[in-house]
Formats: sequence, C-alpha cells, structure tokens
Amino acid sequence: MKVLLISRKEVEGIVSMKEVMEVVENAFRAKGLEKVQMPPKLYVTFPNGDFRTMPCYIPELGFGGVKIVNVHPENPEKYKLPTVMAIIVLIEPETGKPLAIMDGTWITNMRTGAVGGIAAKYLARKNSKIIGMVGVGAQARTQLLALNEVFDIEEVRIRDRTLESCKKFEEDMKFLGLNIVIKERIEDVVKGCDILVTTTPVTQPIVKNGWISEGMHINAIGADAVGKEELEPEILKRAKVVVDDREQAIHSGEINVPISKGIFKPEEIYAELGEVIAGKKNGRVNDEEIIIFDSTGLAIQDLAAATLVYRKAKEVGLGSEVELL
Repeated sequence: MKVLLISRKEVEGIVSMKEVMEVVENAFRAKGLEKVQMPPKLYVTFPNGDFRTMPCYIPELGFGGVKIVNVHPENPEKYKLPTVMAIIVLIEPETGKPLAIMDGTWITNMRTGAVGGIAAKYLARKNSKIIGMVGVGAQARTQLLALNEVFDIEEVRIRDRTLESCKKFEEDMKFLGLNIVIKERIEDVVKGCDILVTTTPVTQPIVKNGWISEGMHINAIGADAVGKEELEPEILKRAKVVVDDREQAIHSGEINVPISKGIFKPEEIYAELGEVIAGKKNGRVNDEEIIIFDSTGLAIQDLAAATLVYRKAKEVGLGSEVELL
C-alpha cells in the first residue's frame, strides 16, 4: 500500500493564504451546521513542553485525519528547533487507509493565521485600518498575512520581548509593503488600534483593560493550553466573546483561567465562530462592540488545509510515494 509523503518545502510552495482561508472558512461553516466529527484534542505533557493529538472527519471534504503537534517554548534558543512541529496523516474514510503523511508545521501556522483573518472578517469593523500585534513570532506572520487579505491596512504596530525580534519581523514582512512601526511598550501597540492580535505564550495577562477602546476587535491566539492567559479578565466582561470551540476554549483557551477563578462563566460565551459563519448567530452588530475571538486551534482547520495540499500535490505530481504498510 503506497502512501504519499509531502515535505515541508513541498507543502509551503503549493497553496496560498487566500486558498487556506477559503477552505478553513468552509470547515468552520460545516462545524456550525454540526456536520463534522471532532473529538477534543488530547495532551501529553513532557518536562519542557507537550504534544497534542487532534483527530477529525469532515464528510463534505471526503477525508478524515489526525495531527500530532508539539509545543516546546525553549526549542529555538536551546536546540535551534521550532517551538511548534507537526505531522498530519490524511485518512480515506471508506477503508481507513492512510493516503498521505505531510509536514504539519507550516500548515499549523497558516491555518491559525487563516482563522484570525476569517474571525476579523466577521467580527471586526469593516473599516479597520490599524493593526496592533503583541508577539511577533511565526504565528504573527501568518496572522498579518491573513488580515492583509481582508483589510486595507494603514499601520501595523508591533511589540515583542526583544527589539531584535521586532526588527526581524519588520524585515521578513517587508514584502507586504505595509507601514510596520515598532513600539516601546505594549500599551502603545494596543491603545487606539482597530484589531489587536496577541500571539504570546504567557500565563499572566499582559494586555490591560484600560487600554481597550470601544469597537476594538481582539484575536486572542496565544492561550492554547491550561493556565495560559494574555488578556486581563475584565476585558472579557466588557466584550462579546466568540470561541472556535466551546469545550476546548473552556479548558485551554483565553477564557480558561478566568473560568477557573469564577470571573467568567461558560454561559457568557456568545457564540462559536462556525455559528456566526453559518448564519446562526450575528457577528458584529455595531461599531461600539468590543469583540474577542478566542482561538485554541481545531483539527478541522488542519484537515481542511491538509486536504487542499494533498489534492494540489496529486494534481502537479509533488510528494514521494512509499510502501509504508
């Protein structure tokens, strides 16, 4: 039985952010219509990090699959490895046979960026022009790529732990032709921006309630495990909170710590993003609402993007077939 192996280099060169956003949006719509199977992700914890398994099946795509992904924050500094690495196995529903095994690291970054752009499309003000970014690692890059597909951006404000990482981000994203401004303080990034994106691994809030203005949209991306928290809980109390998945967000999203402390209640979640995309719930209804999108990362995003990669690889003859079983 032959299985198609697709390397990271092949994955990176085969699909665009626009294409990933389209398939991910469709996957969320299917979720909103309750047409997917997606058990909760499972965590295995190591001393310096963890790995997660993320299975799902989307009947309308005609594929099932599972992603295995790690998060090891010390990797770049200690081992010169990415913080996040992943592989995705694509499965044929009819027989259960593996069709493809592909690099999932780039797909993880792209599909998370894609959902940030999709969430902002439905939840941010249509005339949003100023983007604030707290954290400028790999994930910030794809978040900006996706937002650039949706909005006419006039300014991108950034802040990270070091000035060097900010300058590297500025250089790497120069090809977009955007006005990227490095700020000395997180407060200077946040105040007055239209869309705020947080992509840090912190466990103590770094974005203060007093900095948040009416009408702001926030993509809270960094909190994807128990104990992580980027926003002061008081912000949640002022906002309409939209999550990617209720159960997952309650246990490992931006809302997990405030819920564990009794500050925020699960019933205060306004909607899942899929419900908004499917038309079951309204998105933004006025320009004064503060809206938070709490992203934890879902298997449906990985499967949608991996299916796109697989189909394109088959079309153009990329990848290597091996006798695996």
